[in-house]
Amino acid sequence: MTYIFLQHYWWFIVSLLGALLVFLMFVQGANSLLFSLGATEEERRMIVNSTGRKWELTFTTLVTFGGAFFASFPLFYSTSFGGAYWLWMIILFSFVLQAVSYEFQNKHGNILGTSAYRWFLIINGIAGPFLLGCAVATFFNGSNFVVSKMNLTDGMQPVISSWANASHGLDALLDPWNLVLGLAVFFLARVLGILYVMNNVNDENIRCRGSVRLIGCTVPFLLLFVAFLVRTLLKDGYAVNASTGEVYMQPMKYLANLADMWYVAAMLVAGVVMVLYAIVRTVVSKTFVRGIWAGGAGTVLVVLSLLLCAGWNDTAYYPSNADLQSSLTIANSCSSEFTLRTMTYVSFLVPFVLAYIVVVWRKMDRKGIDRDEMKSDDLY
Repeated sequence: MTYIFLQHYWWFIVSLLGALLVFLMFVQGANSLLFSLGATEEERRMIVNSTGRKWELTFTTLVTFGGAFFASFPLFYSTSFGGAYWLWMIILFSFVLQAVSYEFQNKHGNILGTSAYRWFLIINGIAGPFLLGCAVATFFNGSNFVVSKMNLTDGMQPVISSWANASHGLDALLDPWNLVLGLAVFFLARVLGILYVMNNVNDENIRCRGSVRLIGCTVPFLLLFVAFLVRTLLKDGYAVNASTGEVYMQPMKYLANLADMWYVAAMLVAGVVMVLYAIVRTVVSKTFVRGIWAGGAGTVLVVLSLLLCAGWNDTAYYPSNADLQSSLTIANSCSSEFTLRTMTYVSFLVPFVLAYIVVVWRKMDRKGIDRDEMKSDDLY
């Protein structure tokens, strides 16, 4: 395992965690449609208890994603999480609202009322996917930061990276193409949320509404995603000279990446086909309710291929719009070879963790949510 191999390996691991996180956003997507899919109090409780079985997986994956980035690419962590902290703090705060809502919405002595805590779920369901999509879009559109490793010699302020303006990450919301991907991820989360609820909640009324809402969410998702993808593939990208480390602009860099890495392009196409298959079959068939599996797997493949395209093949995965040479690559922002090698041995345990998640998931979903289960007191 060479140092270069370890760098690429850990970018793959981080990208896979990011892809899994986007898939698990079906929890946020379903919660954002709580009052649309559920017309009665009983139906809304079924939806809340359905997503309540999985919300901890999403939160845990978010934390693991951040931890993996910190351990493998610490310069990105200090630059983005330390510089663009307002954007990340809002994302984390929305997830805190989610946790508080699930914990307290039906507790005795709840002074805010159940509806207030359910609105917390809706806020997280909207803000979480949208802002996360905007943050991921900066991998292709750049952010405003400056990196100077010589600052380590400054005894008064040994800070390697700094944000180039006072917005500290909120400037990402001023780029319209960041907003396009943010909205695309938001509608994708809703699509996955509908597919999940239709699979997990045994109620014909909810499933009928889900089929209708699915069309309404799919159309804007496809328009926004295709627009972002086409524009990204055709625009100038942030290339890296492998021998010197110099960052320069290359016409249609991301399209060239897909051409050079055919396997990544194949993953992208396969993922898109799987997502479309899940949506179309769910809409045209009244009995098909397993679309979440094809749609979820397709989502993982699409997001994974996009993130690999952003970091592999001599590409700057976190470009700087303030100083092009401050852009971060997997080579100039990674941990030491010893650290990456040690972490790689530990990562071999990941399949066992995934197997545990699969077993727990199957046990939780052995029986779908239905109206009879709402009579239990041990519910959200």
